[in-house]
Amino acid sequence: MDQDLHCAAERELLEAVSRITTSSATSPSDEEENQPKAEISCHVRKENPEKDDTQDSSATLSPNSSMTTKELQEYWRNEKRQCKQIKLLFEIPSTRIVEHHLSKYVMYKIIILQTGSFDSNKSVIERRYSDFEKLHRNLLEEFSEEMEDVTFPKKTLTGNFTQEIINERKLAFKDYLRLLYSMKYIRRSKKFIDFLTRPELQEAYGCLRGGQYTKALEILLEVIGLQERLTRGNPVSVVPTLCAIVVCHKDLENPASAFEYGEKALSRLCVHTSHRYYIPLLETMITLAYELGKDFLSLQEKLEEWKTKKDPVRVFTLKELAVREYVQ
Repeated sequence: MDQDLHCAAERELLEAVSRITTSSATSPSDEEENQPKAEISCHVRKENPEKDDTQDSSATLSPNSSMTTKELQEYWRNEKRQCKQIKLLFEIPSTRIVEHHLSKYVMYKIIILQTGSFDSNKSVIERRYSDFEKLHRNLLEEFSEEMEDVTFPKKTLTGNFTQEIINERKLAFKDYLRLLYSMKYIRRSKKFIDFLTRPELQEAYGCLRGGQYTKALEILLEVIGLQERLTRGNPVSVVPTLCAIVVCHKDLENPASAFEYGEKALSRLCVHTSHRYYIPLLETMITLAYELGKDFLSLQEKLEEWKTKKDPVRVFTLKELAVREYVQ
């Protein structure tokens, strides 16, 4: 009887999600209808629209039959959340001039926050002119048609540090980021996401490798929110960052917090059991669950099930994987 109810519940859940998916696939999203108009018209080509979704393909796999009802519910909950794109707002309120040895440059403070509601988790980063310039070159290589009418503030031989030039560039870079984000293919691109997150992640992983777990954790917690917003269509991409947070909390002897972030990472891998982080994360979660007096048997069962399906290979520990990220 219980088994029949369980199967019926799963069928109802899958039917409901199927209706949601069909609806979202046939109706234009609010984002595309209300997409901000660029001051300069940009051509959006991509005759093959499937190319845009290659980055998200791993996040749209069908659920497998071995998932429990709870896992199915979490999986479809995440899928439903992905139907609505978060809109971000870019502000550049201030700058600072940095003088380092023989070099001198301006750092632009960029505040990134979610529109439509009060955002208490705004992200703050700093970038210099050369960072923007490198992003522009990289995007021109991959999105030449989309970028052909996008202007970029040119360098000047003199006056780069005058307040007038700095203010002009503040406004120009703000409009530049807004315009890039308004184009779907660009905002989902790795190059754009890396521009906004990679320097902070590199610093955090450098601290982690040096045993500075408190500093690494501080940076990771600041960047994870922005990273999740930028990669909402591909939730698996934030798994390494979530796992690095687990490692930091674990080494700082905060098992409860480590377990909390481990659950977040594991929920993103429930249909991606071949992911390189899956088994190391499972093993760490088993240890944490045992330490905290939580249910570790279900996690142990998942581990044993995976081992029976896969050929035995050498698997790194979660910490070993983490310290290998962003190694030049």
